[in-house]
Amino acid sequence: MTRRFGEPDGNGQAGDPRALVSSCLEDVFAGMGISSESAAALFNVPDSVLGALADAANEITRDLGGRSVDVEQLANIKKNACSEDCSFCAQSALFDTGIDTYELPPAGEIVESARRARDEGADSYCLVAAWRQPSRKDFEDVCHIIRRINLEVGIPVECSLGFLTAQQARELKGLGVRRYNHNLETSRSKFPEICTTHTYQDRLDTLEIAREAGLELCTGGIIGMGETRDQRLELVMELARIRPEEVTINMLVPMPGTPLELQTKLPESEIVRVFAVLRFVLPESIIKISGGREETLDDDGKRLLLGGANGIITGGYLTRPGNDAGRDKTMIEEIGLRQQ
Repeated sequence: MTRRFGEPDGNGQAGDPRALVSSCLEDVFAGMGISSESAAALFNVPDSVLGALADAANEITRDLGGRSVDVEQLANIKKNACSEDCSFCAQSALFDTGIDTYELPPAGEIVESARRARDEGADSYCLVAAWRQPSRKDFEDVCHIIRRINLEVGIPVECSLGFLTAQQARELKGLGVRRYNHNLETSRSKFPEICTTHTYQDRLDTLEIAREAGLELCTGGIIGMGETRDQRLELVMELARIRPEEVTINMLVPMPGTPLELQTKLPESEIVRVFAVLRFVLPESIIKISGGREETLDDDGKRLLLGGANGIITGGYLTRPGNDAGRDKTMIEEIGLRQQ
């Protein structure tokens, strides 16, 4: 059994954190996985060992996933005026953030955007809508858009449409939607400070509805919202329990007008811990660097792509611009990796 860093060994000596990293790496490659105690120990190794931790996470990624990077583009198909009070979100109707608002654009515009994403090398195209859950008409409109993308473009479609009914989830599956995104946002213990208009369990229930319909899961959260390191570990272990096919981790970009507009930047060392330990507990999942990558990291994500991550979002986010696809393609190639 892997010993937690700081616990005495058989000779009464404190464990060596580098030996812990090596032992956990061996356990992952042996197919045993690591215990929650070992994950906590990895999450708390000294900063001097972070390089070794990231290197080990990269070794897992390359061994199980090869050198490819999953590149995704998003379409914000319904912007602003959301009824929920998520304190990080510029699209909440409860905050005066000054961003523009629009309802579902014409289907043709979204189809053309999907075609551009495909031509720029994106592996998937995710339709995202800012609402609590889709109305019947909105859901029918989204289904029409998916049918057109399937017929006219052919890029794999993913969706992030808020809360779903079981019937809606089955309909998405029937349309060939590959994966459903619904983020936990943060740990269970932190969540009541971030959102009061729905519960953490509501989010878990939505993921279960999607999974029961046969959809792959994409879930994750935002780090840097004032949570503690223990709460970031709590989120990592919840994701390990769910075992989603894809994890998406955003770094908070404080948006003017939101309750978190004055939140300070999370140190990069804390970000490295999250991605590296996620790889240990979810060795075969896609782990994607998402919103905040360009503003928070000084290398567009190169270090994280060599430290456990194997996916990015390119071309912009829901309310923020991002790198164009060409720049990200160059970035990926510069570190010896490639798009799928």
